[in-house]
Amino acid sequence: MKYIFFMLFSLISLTGFSQEWVTDFETAKLSATETNKTIVLVFQGSDWCAPCIKLDKEIWHTDEFKNYAKDHFVMLKADFPKRKKNALSPTQQEHNNKLAEAYNKNGYFPYVVVLDGKGNVLGSTGYKKVSPSQYIKILESFKS
Repeated sequence: MKYIFFMLFSLISLTGFSQEWVTDFETAKLSATETNKTIVLVFQGSDWCAPCIKLDKEIWHTDEFKNYAKDHFVMLKADFPKRKKNALSPTQQEHNNKLAEAYNKNGYFPYVVVLDGKGNVLGSTGYKKVSPSQYIKILESFKS
């Protein structure tokens, strides 16, 4: 019985701290407009790009960033994995390709674009060896 409670508590704890990522641009715009948040569009190569993996680990997966982001950002992911086992559905790959055509024409990875609720670019950045709070300040600086 203790094991069941422990597992249930662990599951609830983990889901409480998980990053809310959206993979559909229209959903992200609607959510950003309804909640008055900015969109953080992240272009990444999750299984091949070393700076992308560092950004994911050092910023996106930190409790500090997740706690801040839930109230301020709509997180939109455009992943471009290379390994077959991580392949996206054809529909999702097409969607990500269209986002790249519009917002990442130079093919930078990782590439982080901050957008308003209409999809207008407010600013962009990439991987930086900074703390989560410093990265948040960078993202917030594009709003002004």
